[in-house]
Amino acid sequence: MDTVKQKIGNYRWAIVALLFFATTINYIDRQIIGILKPTLAKELHWDEIDYSNIVLAFQLAYAIGLLLVGRLMDWLGTKKGFSLAIIFWSVAAMAHALAKSVTGFAAARFALGLGEAGNFPAAIKTVAEWFPKKERALATGIFNAGSNVGAVIAPIIVPWITITYGWQEAFIITGAIGFLWLGFWWLLYYHPTEHPKVSKAELAHIQSDPEEPTTKIPWRRLFPHRQTWAFAIGKFMTDPIWWLYLFWVPDFLNKNHGITLLSVGLPLVVIYLVADVGSIGGGWLSSHFIKKGWSINKSRKTAMLICAVAVVPIVFASMTSNLWVAVGLVSIAAAAHQGWSANIFTIASDMFPRRAVGSVVGIGGMAGAIGGMVVAKAVGYILAWTGSYFLIFVIAGSMYLIALLIIHLLVPNLDPADV
Repeated sequence: MDTVKQKIGNYRWAIVALLFFATTINYIDRQIIGILKPTLAKELHWDEIDYSNIVLAFQLAYAIGLLLVGRLMDWLGTKKGFSLAIIFWSVAAMAHALAKSVTGFAAARFALGLGEAGNFPAAIKTVAEWFPKKERALATGIFNAGSNVGAVIAPIIVPWITITYGWQEAFIITGAIGFLWLGFWWLLYYHPTEHPKVSKAELAHIQSDPEEPTTKIPWRRLFPHRQTWAFAIGKFMTDPIWWLYLFWVPDFLNKNHGITLLSVGLPLVVIYLVADVGSIGGGWLSSHFIKKGWSINKSRKTAMLICAVAVVPIVFASMTSNLWVAVGLVSIAAAAHQGWSANIFTIASDMFPRRAVGSVVGIGGMAGAIGGMVVAKAVGYILAWTGSYFLIFVIAGSMYLIALLIIHLLVPNLDPADV
C-alpha cells in the first residue's frame, strides 16, 4: 500500500499548502478590523451603528465580488484569477491606513471585500481540478484551516505592531504579505495536466473520477437547480455566524470580560487553534466515512449534523462570568463551523461538474455575504438596544440545524445537477 502511494506522488498536497497560505493571509487582512475595533472606536469616535456600517460595506462588496468572481475564475483560470484577486485585496488592505473617518474605512472595507471574494471560489475550483472526489473534503478542510491560522496570527502580531508603530502601520504591514505569496504562486502553480512535477500516476489519480465535458455552463442553467439553492441557502444561513466570530468576538470579550488590545491575543489564539482542529477534522470525518463504504450523501450530511449539534452550546457563552468557559464555548462553535464549512464547500463539487464549481461557489458565497449584511446590521442594532450578546448567540446556535434540514429537503441524496 505504501509503495502504491509513493508511486502516485503527492504534489497535489503542495498545491493545498499554497491555498492554505493564501487563506491565512486572507483572514489576517479581514480580521484586523475586529481586533482594532475598541482602539479605533475610541480614537475615531465610532458607535455600534458606525461599526456595523463598516462591516456592512465589506459584506456588500463581498456579495458583489462573489457574484462576479466565480465566473471570472472559470474564465481566466485559477492561476491568473487568483493572482488578480490577491493583488487587489492586498492593496485595499494597505489602503486602510489612509482612512480617517467612518466613510473612509467603509470605502477601504468595500475594496477589500471585492478582492477577498476571489479566495474561496479560486481555492475550491483548484481543489476540484487537483483532487478526485474522495479526497476533496480533506483537501478543503486543510486549506480552509488557513482561515483559523490567519485568525490566530492576527491577534498575536496586530496588537504588537499597533502598540509599537501605530494602527496605520498594522494595516500596511499585514496587507503587504499578500505580495510575498504571489511570488510563490507564480513559481509553483500550473494546471495538473501541464505541471512538470506531477507524475503520470498522480495525474491518473487526480483524473480518476469519470471524465466530464469541458464546455462552459451559462449561469442561467445553474439557478433553476435545487442543488444550487441548497448550497446557497446553506451559505446564507451559516456564513454570517463566522463573520460574527471574526468581527465581534474581540468586542464581546472586551465588553463582557474586560479583555483589552494587550490581552486579547491569548483568548483569540485558543479560539482559532481549536477551530483549526474542527476544519481539518470535519473534512477528515466525511472522507473517513466514505472510505468505510458510506455513500457521499450519508457521509457529508452526518459530518454536517455532528457540526451543527456542536454549535448549539454557544447560546450559554454570554451567560457565564468565567472568561475561559466563554472562550471554550466560542471555540467549540468556531471549530464546528469550520468542520461544517469544509463539507458544505465540498457538496458543491459533489453536485456540480468541475467547469461549474467556481460559479456555484461564487453564487453560494454571494448568498453568504448577503446573509452577513443582514446579520451585521442586526448585531449593531441588538447591541445598541440591549447591550447584550445573548440573543445574538441564540441565533448563532440555531442556524446550522435549520440550514441542514433545508439542504436535506432540497437535495435528499445530493444527486448531481443535470446541467
